Amino acid sequence: MLRLSGIRQRYGAKQVLALDRFAAAAGEHWLVLGASGSGKTTLLNLIAGLLAPSEGEIAVGGQILAMLEGAALDRWRGRNVGIVPQKLHLVSSLSVLDNLLLAPYLAGLSSDKARAASLLEKLNLKENSKAKPHQLSHGQAQRVAVARAVMNRPKLLLADEPTANLDDAHCEQALDLLQDQAGECGATLIVATHDQRAKARFDKRLELGA
Repeated sequence: MLRLSGIRQRYGAKQVLALDRFAAAAGEHWLVLGASGSGKTTLLNLIAGLLAPSEGEIAVGGQILAMLEGAALDRWRGRNVGIVPQKLHLVSSLSVLDNLLLAPYLAGLSSDKARAASLLEKLNLKENSKAKPHQLSHGQAQRVAVARAVMNRPKLLLADEPTANLDDAHCEQALDLLQDQAGECGATLIVATHDQRAKARFDKRLELGA
């Protein structure tokens, strides 16, 4: 489902990521571990097509990302990849419901209010559907970000440091949420973190050196 080969990413003369080979099958759950500066966020951005590698090839579901560009790449990403960034980037001027409906709109898909309402109910957010992001707790905002990421039933779900600054109980809840939603979509899940508490939750791990 996901295949990377010969990946090198450089910023100027500095190489920030070197990964000879990595592959993940459909529906697998992977943990990417590494200290700050080890290239975790860079790797997620490469997989999502937000960055082009300095060298190497990335394929998702048989699609070689280098063959897409511009609007076609954006449309492919919107339809196939769900992203939960470390900074959640909810649109402050939109309600919770409209933040979810933004996902199909940006992907060029028809609006699906029934899907959005179903996700909000499953994630105990039904009563918050008209709220703005600033009116939510951190946990609620994180659930909205995950709901938005899975709105289009992606093949690939990526999460960057989802347990950062969370206590043990909320760490477990965040990982439960990601794994449950990935399972419902049949998505390949890749969680990037420096948080060693996540190790026990994942059989498949990739460790990046600083």
